[in-house]
Amino acid sequence: MAVPKRKMSRSNTRSRRAQWKTAAPSLVSCNQCRSPKLPHVVCPTCGTYNRRQVIEPSA
Repeated sequence: MAVPKRKMSRSNTRSRRAQWKTAAPSLVSCNQCRSPKLPHVVCPTCGTYNRRQVIEPSA
């Protein structure tokens, strides 16, 4: 197993961690109700997936 020879400085550690960024989730519009939803996921508003009714809509 690789083990570092020297302790990594605080500035090097923080500058390495600065590259970790979160991305906003990409949203698509539902074919039935046009509300935004995650791709490849059942629409939480109308309960459809791939133009078929899959679940009961949530209130």
